[in-house]
Amino acid sequence: MDERAALDALADRLPTAGDDCAVVDGQVLTTDMLHASTDFPAGTTHYTAGWRAVGASLSDVASMGAEPTATVAVYGAPTFDEQDLLAFVDGATDVCDAVDTEYVGGDLDSTSELTVVSTALGRTDDPVFRSGAEVGDAVCVTGTLGRSGAAFRRFERGDVEIANDLYQFLPRVAAGVALREHATAMMDSSDGLARSLHQLAEASDCGFAVESPLPIDPSVDAVAADETDRLELGAFFGEDFELVCTMPKGDVARAREAVPCDLTRIGTATESGVTLDGDPLPDRGWTH
Repeated sequence: MDERAALDALADRLPTAGDDCAVVDGQVLTTDMLHASTDFPAGTTHYTAGWRAVGASLSDVASMGAEPTATVAVYGAPTFDEQDLLAFVDGATDVCDAVDTEYVGGDLDSTSELTVVSTALGRTDDPVFRSGAEVGDAVCVTGTLGRSGAAFRRFERGDVEIANDLYQFLPRVAAGVALREHATAMMDSSDGLARSLHQLAEASDCGFAVESPLPIDPSVDAVAADETDRLELGAFFGEDFELVCTMPKGDVARAREAVPCDLTRIGTATESGVTLDGDPLPDRGWTH
């Protein structure tokens, strides 16, 4: 059973789950697990691991249009090296500082490989769910796509300094708060653009017609073998943690003025199906 099958099996037992965060009494809550064999390639520093692990949970909070209030993390490793542990905490603290929230601690454990479980808490009275897209809405994405895919290629080549820099993404908290006034549906792109579009389509009972060019990060051009590979890294690889959202067409210009990063319209919500330039866009992306 893979991750998606496991989530499907749990759907009936957890009917209120399914968005990036749970919503409880005006607060949003999320938790994520990352570990070395799937999430931290060889060469990932402990600073980057701390930044990325806590950043992943902050991205979930951002996708709900919420403001984060605090984060915690469980740090597990085969041995406790003081320098590595402090570097991890520095990374976790710095990503929180970057979005004006606080890292308040967590727990330690002994594990067979570096394993991190991060949790973030946020607050909003008007969360944005995945289920509100309507036919005719514009579909948009923040920032650029493929940065994490480019980082993985750099790790494979041994370009670890560049790779670690690419791997330290900025959670789109400010953008999520700004988009709350416009978005009808929203989630982050941790599973990849293609998979995210299919998830939004399923939750909102609609489809999406997406058109090129997609806002693929310039770092992809330095590692992609060809245009097919470029699309693979930009649309399917995942782990980018940008926001994918829908909104009325008339709101796009105002949303661009409010969002403190690039916001690209990539298509339109339709009755059914998910396509790219008229062809079916496969439902695949990042899996653990």
